Amino acid sequence: MTVSTPHGDLVDADRTAALEVAVWSALGHVRDPELDESVTELGFVGACEVSDAGEVSVQLRLPTYFCAPNFAFLMVADAHDVLVAVPGVRHVEIELLDHFASDTINSGVAARSGFVESFQGEAQSELDGLRADFVRKAVLAGTDRVCRPLLAAGRTVAELAEMTVGDVPPSPDLERLLARRTELGLPAGPDAAVLIDPVTGAAVGVEGLPLHLRRARVTRVSVEANAGVCRGLLRERYPVVGPEVVRSQET
Repeated sequence: MTVSTPHGDLVDADRTAALEVAVWSALGHVRDPELDESVTELGFVGACEVSDAGEVSVQLRLPTYFCAPNFAFLMVADAHDVLVAVPGVRHVEIELLDHFASDTINSGVAARSGFVESFQGEAQSELDGLRADFVRKAVLAGTDRVCRPLLAAGRTVAELAEMTVGDVPPSPDLERLLARRTELGLPAGPDAAVLIDPVTGAAVGVEGLPLHLRRARVTRVSVEANAGVCRGLLRERYPVVGPEVVRSQET
């Protein structure tokens, strides 16, 4: 709605610009479940339009035509959910581009049908369990990111076993790890053990610590390698020319 003042157009533009910032910020909270990275950081947002009336249209694109449909469904559904919660947004349309299940996913999310109903006869269960499994992997990967600098600084494995969250210097990696632990309902307060089982939340004792740290390292390396591959595939599939995206042709 245009404001009836001598500077009405400017006020309207400022409001829309602020809404665009809020929309992009919300999209930043949508993660690829396997890679544990934001769809905005990964480049999965192909387009995002915000109208003066609060209508939001987002196009998502993925690295390959055959990306797992359950992962794709989660990202499209999560994008819809975070955007409808943004104050000032009145209508949301999310479109997944160039995917073998685009039509099914787009229509299912728009109808709020859920994964099983959207993929009738193909899906056996909703995706809550899958999401939790990947957040547990993110906890393991995050554990390695937090613990490697501590070990490099001279901390021993025995000392790590006794450390609490409050003993660890603040860092973005620690903040990210605690956020994932909180999502799962795992201990994340200052008195919580740094090293915990990502399923039970129990502290990992000194005897089990070497194996736990190896698992954490392998998980981190695997997740980061997959993220690198996905970024490379996305660049090949959607070459960027200036601000425009040249969409690839499926063969």
